[in-house]
Amino acid sequence: MGSVSDYLSAKAGSVADISATLLRALFEQGADIHVAMPNYRKIFNRKIPLLVRRAQRILPSELPEERIHLAADRDFYYLDHIPNGNEYDAVRISLNFQREVMNDIIPRVLPDLIHCQDWMTGLIPAFARKLNIPCLFTMHNAQSAACTLSRMEDIGIDAASFWQYLFYEQFPYSYETSRDANPVDLLSSGVFASDYFNTGGTNFLHRIIGGEIGGLDKNLQHELAVKMGEGKAVSISNAPDPSFNPTTDKGLLRRYHAKNHHAAKQYNKLYIQELLGLSMDSSAPVLFWPSGLDSAAKGGALLSEILSDVLFEYSNCNLQVVIAGDALENGFAESVESHRLNFAACGYEERLVRLAYAASDFVLIPELFEPSDLSQMIGPIYGSIPIAHEADGLHKDIEPLNIGGDRGNAFLFKNCDAAGLMWAVREALRFYALPQAEKSRQIERIMIESASDFSHSIMVCRYIELYEKVLNRAIVPI
Repeated sequence: MGSVSDYLSAKAGSVADISATLLRALFEQGADIHVAMPNYRKIFNRKIPLLVRRAQRILPSELPEERIHLAADRDFYYLDHIPNGNEYDAVRISLNFQREVMNDIIPRVLPDLIHCQDWMTGLIPAFARKLNIPCLFTMHNAQSAACTLSRMEDIGIDAASFWQYLFYEQFPYSYETSRDANPVDLLSSGVFASDYFNTGGTNFLHRIIGGEIGGLDKNLQHELAVKMGEGKAVSISNAPDPSFNPTTDKGLLRRYHAKNHHAAKQYNKLYIQELLGLSMDSSAPVLFWPSGLDSAAKGGALLSEILSDVLFEYSNCNLQVVIAGDALENGFAESVESHRLNFAACGYEERLVRLAYAASDFVLIPELFEPSDLSQMIGPIYGSIPIAHEADGLHKDIEPLNIGGDRGNAFLFKNCDAAGLMWAVREALRFYALPQAEKSRQIERIMIESASDFSHSIMVCRYIELYEKVLNRAIVPI
């Protein structure tokens, strides 16, 4: 079984990875940090060991258990899956979590600074403003949800005490007129009420404000523009944890560096093929989907559309596809049955996910509008070339592969649809068919450049600078 962070990382994308890296670095520098998250007891007990054990493995073992706060509610205890596609349930769980944070955890901890992430914590900045506690709000993607003040109060949140700091779908003339009929936008509220706001990509922020990403709320565009105009919107490039390094990664059968990657990746490929019941073939191209398939922002439907066609078209070279997560949960059980020698899910275990990066030749990242996914960085570090949509945060970290110019590190497609993804896969497999020496030279270059460019220490320093700016003092007393 994997551990809590392994499971959440696979299910929630890179947010858990980024948070774990940041928390470890802060603690190592002596910061007094506390972490709050829902106590998904049934999920934790079914999938993974206890959360505290994992948290103490991520952070140094001397981190006191009282710094890890598991929000308690029956909604968490008996939930056996992370809600997917059901906004009503997701909002209810979010409200229950925020109620516990606001009513119990914050009063006990009395923090100097609160750092919230995404719409699921969108009420907390308003609550923090009421208490005069500085708050940083991070937006990893542009997804949101809405609910009324009356629903918040029915669940035990005293929304009347901070209603004026929230952002509504219509102008709130009064608490009474807004309570039942004027929904609160949770993501926009987090941006509106926070002292500072940050995201993972400068272009991502500008594209939202400029209306370049379709289907996003106009209120969000307005609030981001306001924050940027006030000088309180910051972009911090994310980076993977330094443990994602093929020369030291204990999850690999054969560790390797840029110079000797080819043979080692073949050994790792054969190993994961054996573990997952795939056809044993070291020459077979392997595509890896690392992010889980339960978010619309991750374009999971695109893979579903092309999977059978692409496996059939490239059956002569024994093309194989590996996804992170559970095939049944992701609706791919039929595909596993139909293509059992060429399609498999590697679950949520961190060791298998790491092995898949090392075993694969290409990493699939057809993001629609999320700048935080670390896969576009981890893949190239392990010599797995991204096949990606040209969505912001990604676009500044990866660029089209130009073999003649010895530049670039990815195969990018502009139209985020099945045809676009299929085109990029074909381009990638055309590259795979090149003579080995020509391929290896490009992969070696990509690995070396990626290891240098994607620095987690720079990300951590930027966050520490931002915390100190929000607090107007050092986070660690001198």
